[in-house]
Amino acid sequence: MTATVSDPDLEGQFESTIARDQRIEPRDWVPADYRKTMIRMIAQHAHSEIIGMQPEGNWITRAPSLRRKAILLAKVQDEAGHGLYLYSAAETLGADRTELTENLIEGKQKYSSIFNYPTLTFADVGVIGWLVDGAAICNQVPLCRSSYGPYARAMIRICKEESFHQRQGYELLLTMMKGTPAQRKMVQEATDRWWWPSLMMFGPPDADSSHTAQSMAWKIKRHTNDELRQRFVDMSVPQAEALGVTLPDPELKWNAERGHHDFGEIDWSEFKAVVSGNGPCNAQRTAHRKKAHEQGAWVREAAAAYAAKRAGGDDDAR
Repeated sequence: MTATVSDPDLEGQFESTIARDQRIEPRDWVPADYRKTMIRMIAQHAHSEIIGMQPEGNWITRAPSLRRKAILLAKVQDEAGHGLYLYSAAETLGADRTELTENLIEGKQKYSSIFNYPTLTFADVGVIGWLVDGAAICNQVPLCRSSYGPYARAMIRICKEESFHQRQGYELLLTMMKGTPAQRKMVQEATDRWWWPSLMMFGPPDADSSHTAQSMAWKIKRHTNDELRQRFVDMSVPQAEALGVTLPDPELKWNAERGHHDFGEIDWSEFKAVVSGNGPCNAQRTAHRKKAHEQGAWVREAAAAYAAKRAGGDDDAR
């Protein structure tokens, strides 16, 4: 990435590229604030994928069948891959992957609030696929047209895989809803737990969002938080009806005049508490990530030593 020192000609080229709805690439000059915004956004997304392996990963050994175990294992593996794509995209902006990981462990950078909630039953695994991955799809598909090229291209593959994850989750829930009364109760209770946190995934309301306006102007984002949240609600209501569950919002109803569903007020105090590190599993998630990073130090050291030997022409490293 070239230097970000202010220059009227370079700034004009940047603005022109954005205005023409073309991609910014790593070779291009960018304003310091654009670079900072992209690193923050991509890092938060990468951290979310890596931390997001934990809630479902806890159920791999307890999945009720070999088939469900294989499905869940594949999904968690996909999430690890998403994190790697995104860290690589951040590196094209000059970010250091090790520093990003340290920022996550030390609480200097955030990840999605949704991953600070516990998975109490196997039905939670299905509801995460249906609602959490469904919300991610609503948020991330427009990012395939983000103004920063490496991020937009990474999102194409990620969205395809997230779409598959959403279908997997919904299929699991359909199977459980055809099962015993106890299984159907598990699905309803999991839906009750995850509905409101899923709505919070889109971030604060537009009036309270400090980043949305500039991100929209730079075409990093294509829709506001509230627009995406409304799209998710409208998408989820018929899916819930087909599934046979009730969404836990007594104010949820179709508004013919608006052509959208009205829904109740989100508990933003809960959102702020979770984002601030006071959610049900914040400390657990970060501690687990820190432990994994420390235990994996020998692998990184061995890989670095091997690379150094190859660079030095050591035949034993070939």
